Amino acid sequence: MESPVYIQIHNHIKKDIESGRWKIGEKIPPERELSKAFGVSRMTLRQAIQTLVDEGILERKVGSGTFVARKKVQEKMIGITSFTEITESQGKTPTSKTVSYLVTTPSLSESEALSLSDQQKVLRMERIRYADKLPICFEVATVPYDLVSQFEKSEITSSLYKTLEKNGFEIGHAQQTVSAMLASERIADFLNLKKGEAILRLRQITELKDGQPFEYVRTQYAGERYEFYLEK
Repeated sequence: MESPVYIQIHNHIKKDIESGRWKIGEKIPPERELSKAFGVSRMTLRQAIQTLVDEGILERKVGSGTFVARKKVQEKMIGITSFTEITESQGKTPTSKTVSYLVTTPSLSESEALSLSDQQKVLRMERIRYADKLPICFEVATVPYDLVSQFEKSEITSSLYKTLEKNGFEIGHAQQTVSAMLASERIADFLNLKKGEAILRLRQITELKDGQPFEYVRTQYAGERYEFYLEK
């Protein structure tokens, strides 16, 4: 199964960055130039760039272009972020809308995050998460397909953690990275925001109790509707 074209471009650009073609802080070529180089539409190229921005590999600067992201200061947060559990604990009703649900070949970033072999497929799903019907975040979650292949789609999209725990899996710890960014046109549309409004981006790799990574999530939260706090 061949990866979508935008994922192939994502992989190519990521390899270029890792090989040193573009240095940290360096501006990459404009979308028009890159779309011609890859022989794809600007829409497809823009989707590839956006996945790299969502992963923190690239960063957009309004009026200046797109740059290889600089390393950011990281702060540990205590506990695992489960949207369903957090929402319920605050007396709100969590729901979700599935935007896409695809079994496919993983991107390089997904393979690295989940420690996958070359032969493994992944389930990649995009969801809008709501609390009392108010859109809170847009989430892209990737899990090894062989881990969830026996479950129904509804079991996975409603609450993956609860489904795993009901079937004997124990959730371990998570590595989380939080940073700020501006909402793209697509994310703004999903979350009922204006393009360019502030959002919080969370990248999380979650492991089972035995240390096996089972989930790689990239989530963008409406900044005015969600906050994180740290415990030390």
